[in-house]
Amino acid sequence: MPERILPAGPSPGAGIVFADARRVAHDGQRGSAGELRREQRVIARIGKRAAEALGAEVAVDEHQPVEKSGEVAPTMYLGMDGTGVPMRTQEVAERAGKQADGSAKTREAKLVTVWTAESRDQEGRPVRDPGSVTYSAAIESAAALDTSPNLSDFAERVLREANRRGFTEAQRPVVLGDGSAWIWNSATELFPQATQILDRFHAKEHLSQVGKVIYGDSPEAKSWIQARYDELDAGRLKCLVQALHRHAGQHKEARDCIRYIWNNRCRMRYPKFHKQGFCTSTGVVEAGCKVVVGTRLKRSGMHWTVKGANAIIALRCSKLSGRFEDFWERRSDQSKVAA
Repeated sequence: MPERILPAGPSPGAGIVFADARRVAHDGQRGSAGELRREQRVIARIGKRAAEALGAEVAVDEHQPVEKSGEVAPTMYLGMDGTGVPMRTQEVAERAGKQADGSAKTREAKLVTVWTAESRDQEGRPVRDPGSVTYSAAIESAAALDTSPNLSDFAERVLREANRRGFTEAQRPVVLGDGSAWIWNSATELFPQATQILDRFHAKEHLSQVGKVIYGDSPEAKSWIQARYDELDAGRLKCLVQALHRHAGQHKEARDCIRYIWNNRCRMRYPKFHKQGFCTSTGVVEAGCKVVVGTRLKRSGMHWTVKGANAIIALRCSKLSGRFEDFWERRSDQSKVAA
């Protein structure tokens, strides 16, 4: 039997078997190569519409009240990050972006992921527990008006995922992220009891960029960067800042890095975090951005609407988090009641 991408069900096209569709396109060829290509495009469009329709249902279902699923580990990690999704022109009209003319070509999909790492490697470092990672993501805002009593759309999403996994019930809840202000604003508002940790490798990227600006691609640069890495790993932030100050007068990047360290100093106590057995890397989160969003929505030539992108993202989060069968059972039960 061919592998089904989506279970069969009452949703139009939800039971499409894409392996079969591809085979029909080839085996059923009766005309020119151009006709075959047109047939393949039709099949692709049908599959895309079916996936988006089902994903839209998953997205609605994701907003329903949730119950805690699975056991709560002593230490639980929650990470947030964002990644750009290529959009259709009308979706980015009049939006500021990173293009040379100030325009935008992408919208940011924000992702929250929760996982555990009770396992240890041979050196005693925490290792992600297999099957423990879950995701929730969408193109939506993390900002809310100061005068509003409501959380932002993304903050609501983060809270739902945290409640679903029992994050706040853990003895040691930990939030990991890069230096983006929206991440730490969300973490402070939603989980004031959690330990906040800045991704150590993200901090090292900042130091590496400064070293290359100062010394270029030279042996001296490598030596300077490694010395800063060692200071960071050892928790000698004062020495690290002093080394940056020597170049602050001439290089804006050094001044920016000093500000970055000052703003995140409490999140960069890596020797203490290591003694506590905490993860200090957001590799799980960055991998989530790639597997949830990047591998599906950033293929060559793709441009999305917000609605279409969010539908596919919801579908991928559900499947990759192991929740798709639960959704399908709820959907089937609702269909039986309606009938």
